Amino acid sequence: MAYTGFTAASRPQKKKRSPFPVLIILLSATLLAGGFLAGRSWTPAPVSNVHAFTAPVQASAKPDTGDWKLLLVNGRHPLPDGFAEPELTKLRNGQHIDSRVYPALQKMMDAAREEGLKPLICSSFRPAEKQAALYEKKVRSYLAEGYGRQAAEEQAAQWVARPGTSEHQSGLAVDIVAEDYQLLDEAQQHTAVQKWLMAHCAEYGFILRYPTDKSELTGVGFEPWHYRFVGREAAQEIMEKGICLEEYLGAS
Repeated sequence: MAYTGFTAASRPQKKKRSPFPVLIILLSATLLAGGFLAGRSWTPAPVSNVHAFTAPVQASAKPDTGDWKLLLVNGRHPLPDGFAEPELTKLRNGQHIDSRVYPALQKMMDAAREEGLKPLICSSFRPAEKQAALYEKKVRSYLAEGYGRQAAEEQAAQWVARPGTSEHQSGLAVDIVAEDYQLLDEAQQHTAVQKWLMAHCAEYGFILRYPTDKSELTGVGFEPWHYRFVGREAAQEIMEKGICLEEYLGAS
């Protein structure tokens, strides 16, 4: 805008300079200003191998199917306010699961064992207090390393879901590992237990909740041990199409 007063009428008539230098200057200034403003208004999204959304927000387009089996819980869609813990069934090893899910889970585990496999449920329902404690413990570990509170919370959320954003609090999710390989790492996918579960979980209403190529949608890194009950019909469609729950529900 610095050149708006520079008109042809204001120039000396005896020197007819070419207008091109002025046009070039105007064009350059405009481009530079535009580039500066664009740079100020756009920031590349950070890229990291996260296990939860580091800045959860309540999405306006949260799907509400009215079906308890399809409850969406993630970093952008926390559990509803006033969420009531479901009625639970205690498993043999002390874990707990939503009682409505228990029959399907038991059938799946029995079927796997009939194939000579040894699946082990290492994590299931977590009450809000336990999830909060796990998250706060991780936050404190980063505070001890010198992080400020906000930075520590963001770092912690990459590994432990913030309270209210973990599927384990819903009672609909279980972590299943092979009895002879109990590490929660990507190598878990190569165990015979996981190969069988990935091939057959949908028959019992479960899905592999966090596939390796859906992290941008789920907000969680690849977890070849985390299974979520959604009901047989939804599970078969999700697994057959190779999509995630967010895609199935059309969640933003």
